[in-house]
Amino acid sequence: MSTDFGAVDLTPDPDRPGFWVLLFDYFPQSYVDLADPRHLKFKYVRWLASIADCVADPGAPIRALHLGGGGLTLPRYVAATRPGSAQLVVDRDAALMETVRRVLPLPSDAAIEIRIADARDAVWFARPRAYDLIVTDVLIRTGVPARLTSLEFATAVAGALNQGGHYALNILDSVPFEFARRQVATLRAVFGEVYLFCEPDVLHGDRIGNLLLAGANGGLPTRTPAEWAERAPAPVRLLSGGELDRFVGDAQPVADADAVDSPPAVPP
Repeated sequence: MSTDFGAVDLTPDPDRPGFWVLLFDYFPQSYVDLADPRHLKFKYVRWLASIADCVADPGAPIRALHLGGGGLTLPRYVAATRPGSAQLVVDRDAALMETVRRVLPLPSDAAIEIRIADARDAVWFARPRAYDLIVTDVLIRTGVPARLTSLEFATAVAGALNQGGHYALNILDSVPFEFARRQVATLRAVFGEVYLFCEPDVLHGDRIGNLLLAGANGGLPTRTPAEWAERAPAPVRLLSGGELDRFVGDAQPVADADAVDSPPAVPP
């Protein structure tokens, strides 16, 4: 099916009953296990889950804002691992969200609200300190929209997070990481702690891939992303501190006036 934002293909996995794959513009976007929302196939979603696991004590409910819905994989995970969590999903693609809700219904006890709206507006008009977790996972044909990558946007995100809240931004990039380096510099201008997750072969320049940036307001909880990375089920590089200093180099934060879309998953 086609929506105003791209071609959508939502199909069952022929090898595993109850598993569904969402392709957006023929690129794998989400993988949903209806029987077990804790089962996460895509590596970057596991990284996102590790951040959600750090936000509060295990099992404690949180308030989460998801910018970009896809197959609603992460909201399903949070609902399963943190019962009672209040979650808001914001996505502009009404046709996609209607299809996902119809074909892959949410658990009846999951407090997940879906709002058809603009991601930046949702942050701009959020109450101060409203959320424990905010995730930006918005990929369009040209990559992550520029208006979700600026210092002004990151500052608004920080204002919508409570003390100790976490922000996660999923982007795509490859060597020489010009986009990613400036994104790290942007988040570092706002958050006290910043991490970068990526696969080793992406960091070595073998291919374009997901890079997940995480920023924290205030102090970190006892279960940090670094602790998770040490026991991750698949190879992952987590850069922080001095390693992240070297990655960023002399890159500067991005303002609205000079923000650009991230590199696309598939070059046009």
